[in-house]
Amino acid sequence: MPKGAGKTIAQNKKAYHDYSVEDTYEAGIVLQGTEIKSIRNGRVNLKDSYARIINGEIFLIGMHVSPYEQGNRYNHDPLRTRKLLLHNKEISKLIGLTKESGYALVPLKLYLKNGYAKVLVGLAKGKKKYDKREDLKKKEAKREVERAFRERQKM
Repeated sequence: MPKGAGKTIAQNKKAYHDYSVEDTYEAGIVLQGTEIKSIRNGRVNLKDSYARIINGEIFLIGMHVSPYEQGNRYNHDPLRTRKLLLHNKEISKLIGLTKESGYALVPLKLYLKNGYAKVLVGLAKGKKKYDKREDLKKKEAKREVERAFRERQKM
């Protein structure tokens, strides 16, 4: 199964607007208690989250996983820092790449693959305002072309 394939739970659409993603990595995620049940219910938000390398390990910071309704005292802190699982080779490669200025690790997608929660982490470079405007113009032009093509097909 290719990386990024599986039942998509949450996507970070804002990441593609704010960053240009150059490479992606599939990472497992360390969860506690009832977190996987909340994730399976789709009660997760990646909007303001990011990944950071601390002491040779990658951590996901700011991902909000809502407490499980039937979890009572076994529930977790919704915004806790979660460890990501990657091979040592990939981590050392990411350490070298993120030391360059302008690069960041951004979670793009959370999905279930073979019963395990996976995060698609992108190595991304921040876009400037004019880059964002240019992308919006291209997207709008593409929509117009498709709309005109559909109108022509109807005739």
